[in-house]
Amino acid sequence: MSNRALLEVIALDVEDAVAAQAGGADRLELVTDMAADGLTPARETFAAIRDAVDIPLRVMIRTADGFAAGDVAGLAARARELREEGAREFVLGFLHADGTPDLAAVEAVVAELEGCAWTFHRAIDRAADRDQLRKALADLPGLDTYLTAGAASGVDAGLPVLLAEAARGGEPGYGARILVGGGLRLSHVPGLRAGGVDAFHIGGAARPDGWGRPVSATAVAEWRHALT
Repeated sequence: MSNRALLEVIALDVEDAVAAQAGGADRLELVTDMAADGLTPARETFAAIRDAVDIPLRVMIRTADGFAAGDVAGLAARARELREEGAREFVLGFLHADGTPDLAAVEAVVAELEGCAWTFHRAIDRAADRDQLRKALADLPGLDTYLTAGAASGVDAGLPVLLAEAARGGEPGYGARILVGGGLRLSHVPGLRAGGVDAFHIGGAARPDGWGRPVSATAVAEWRHALT
């Protein structure tokens, strides 16, 4: 039986997407504006990437830096237009100022997804209570993944949380897959794999020359080899 883990790579454009697929990525997270930590890409960008690769694409639904929802009607409209363009998988997550989940905003966007699979992103790492957030979201249609570092500062600090949550898989609120990302390094992989984590997300690690340069197929291939 294969021990292969899922590898998701951030892509900003067609060049990134093609390189990530060539390196062995299983799935792409599509965003724009990494200075704002990743916002919703243009509909045209999604369409161009969709036509250039044949691996799954998860599209960010986020229109401003931070984790407040902001214009919920605008978020829903972006989700709707991406669905019309053929998007089938998404990434989202919104918090109130006190760190509790903004269920109204999440539900408004999810209603536009028509049951599509989606990831709740690293907003969980800024939540006031991770367990409460997980249980509040557990019954939303399509939620199958949490992108998390275990801590706001990254995987180095979050390792104990990641391993503890992986050990709770299948409990109420813990059925979604853990996708580890945020300061993730290859040296973290053996311990996470031993703890049952089977999905990994990279952005900067796929760009050894920095965010000003495209994804390196060679860097992605190094990760793919480590996760196979």
